[in-house]
Amino acid sequence: MGLIEMSIRKRLLLIVILAMLPPLVLIGVRFIQDYNSQTAHAADDLTRIADGVAASLDEKIQGTSQLLYGLARAPELATTDRAACSKFLSEVREEYPVYTGILTINPNGQLFCDSLDTGRNLDLRDRNYFQRAAAGVMGIILEPTFGRLTNLAVIQIAFPVRATDGTLQRVILASLNVSRLLETNLKKTLRGNTQVVIVDRRGTVLAGYPGSAAFMNRLGTDISSTALFKFADANRAGGIAEIDGLQGNRRVWAVAAKPGERDPGVFILVGTSKDELVAPANARLMQDTLLLFALSLFLIGGAWLVAEHAIRRPVNRIATAVSGLGEGDLATRLTGPIPRGELGQLMLAVNSAAQSLESQRADIATLNDHLRQSQKMEAVGNLTGGIAHDFNNLMTVILGNSEMLSEELETNPRLKQLADTSLTAAARAADLTRSLLAFARKQPLHPRSVDLADLLARMKGLLERSLGETVECIFVPNAGTWPALVDATQLESALLNLAINARDAMPDGGRLTIESANVTLDEDYCRANVGAAPGDYVAICVTDNGTGMTPAIIARAFDPFFTTKDVGKGSGLGLSMIYGFVKQSNGYVNIYSEIGFGTSVRLYLPRAETVGDTATAGAPEAIKRGNGETILIVEDNDIVHAHVVGLVSELGYRTVTARDGAEAIAILKGAGPIDLLFTDIVMPGGMSGIDLAREAAGYRPGLKVLYTSGYSENTVVQEKWLGPDSQFLGKPYRRLELAAKIHRALS
Repeated sequence: MGLIEMSIRKRLLLIVILAMLPPLVLIGVRFIQDYNSQTAHAADDLTRIADGVAASLDEKIQGTSQLLYGLARAPELATTDRAACSKFLSEVREEYPVYTGILTINPNGQLFCDSLDTGRNLDLRDRNYFQRAAAGVMGIILEPTFGRLTNLAVIQIAFPVRATDGTLQRVILASLNVSRLLETNLKKTLRGNTQVVIVDRRGTVLAGYPGSAAFMNRLGTDISSTALFKFADANRAGGIAEIDGLQGNRRVWAVAAKPGERDPGVFILVGTSKDELVAPANARLMQDTLLLFALSLFLIGGAWLVAEHAIRRPVNRIATAVSGLGEGDLATRLTGPIPRGELGQLMLAVNSAAQSLESQRADIATLNDHLRQSQKMEAVGNLTGGIAHDFNNLMTVILGNSEMLSEELETNPRLKQLADTSLTAAARAADLTRSLLAFARKQPLHPRSVDLADLLARMKGLLERSLGETVECIFVPNAGTWPALVDATQLESALLNLAINARDAMPDGGRLTIESANVTLDEDYCRANVGAAPGDYVAICVTDNGTGMTPAIIARAFDPFFTTKDVGKGSGLGLSMIYGFVKQSNGYVNIYSEIGFGTSVRLYLPRAETVGDTATAGAPEAIKRGNGETILIVEDNDIVHAHVVGLVSELGYRTVTARDGAEAIAILKGAGPIDLLFTDIVMPGGMSGIDLAREAAGYRPGLKVLYTSGYSENTVVQEKWLGPDSQFLGKPYRRLELAAKIHRALS
């Protein structure tokens, strides 16, 4: 029977038998690897211990520096009472037993007071730290030595206290007990025959741990000529080597690198015997040998079971699933545990293929839904824009006639009131038209300085009626809130939209809070919140205590067409329109929500420099009238045509009229004077107002042109119908606006 004809289980058994043939070779290779690895690891431990002692020493020096800085300002040391000074230092040392002593030295180098309260007179002028302090060195001065009062190995940490003119007043000295520092750091961590030695830069042995009797005899001795000191001096940045120790025995030594900016002037050496280093490798060798033997016994018996459960059965499951997919059952899945390796990858691939086919079906259905929604919104937008355009033409006439009636009926209060009411209603209708154009994305924002407290007060009644009796509406307009530079109409729409969303999130009623506050966003906040820009903002926070949103929903809340409401109860555009409005206003918006606690939507609107329009504004601007200039009016709408001709004539101008571009060109070819061409942009007959103005320039160079349209100026510019410097008057317009635009165009 050939290898190809063997079953999977028999193949695995053959592999196991072959794998057991070279066990000795494997054990040998493993031993060499472990030997090298454990030796390197043990050497790293020596370095880690040395660096740890160095770091602890540096930390103590840093702490001592802070202590000395504090003592320098202590009034208890600025005294001539030696006994009181010593008593104070003694109390300080009791709190810090790591110091053998703390003392002060007069500018002449004489000991003044010390924490041991010895009362001795010591001349310390020969100490290096005092000489450096007297020479003008600033800051902390370090010197390793043996203390004269205690005869213990210490790191002398000195701090010169100087007057404002730099004169030395005193030197404060703290003696850090090196032996105690070693014992504190190594008593519980140092094992075996590992030894730590501290030597100063001159080669004097200062301290060591553990301190055997043989080692204690070496304290204070000079080892500068030994290989150990030369190794330390040559490796100040850290290193490791196998050399003779202080007792002449062969050891592996590691020297610590200087951990901080301050150099304590010592070498920290850690050494251990070579046997100590390789002991873990020998132990691991024995463990690996026993483990390999045990595994060999289990592998032969387990190969048969492994082949059955890990290979043959999964292969049968894969075959069954593939057959189901081939028959068109896309719901087929490989359930149960999925093994690792190639078989597991194959099983996952089968599941992924089935899932992909189902996902494609679902994606096609979703794309169709989105396409229908997009087409619907596009159609509604186009319809809305067209209706609003035509409605603007009508509103131009209504607004103009209402204004003229209001002025003509000054002597009849009752009729004037009716005319004013019509004018107000027409103005509101014009606002509605702008809202329709905004929905169709054909209306620019009209930002102005808005008093948010006044805006919220005006909206209170509307919001309370919209929210119903089950929702408590609380307004918190903070005093001193800055005016915001924003389109007030769009802001009112955004707040109403947020309030309705909050109401829907509180089906059983609740509380809605709307508050305003001044906020300054800094660079740190903007780095953490993409889309925000530094500056001053007026924040409006709309908070409810409804059901809240999950992080996944918050992440998609501003996405177009995304909604958590039932089908038919929300378009998914509300928050998208708010987001676009705020971003177009150069603001920022974010959402914070917790499930079961509620949602807070915060709008950051740019701060305005001046206070917004109020009811107590100054006198209205005077209407600018003409001096008999001739204006060619081109308008295809009969109602608007008659209305505009009447308005322009009443303003003091002569009028010549045309219904379309061809008729206007015929007039322009004539000899009559024309000072201004006032033309609609969209006209029948194939010639737009833009084409008319371009052709008119050939007949009347320098002819001034004023354009008008039911579309907004922003849309006209975006569609590249006009240049940004062209004169434009959007419909509907009032007589005052018409007069101002004509005057500006002529001038």
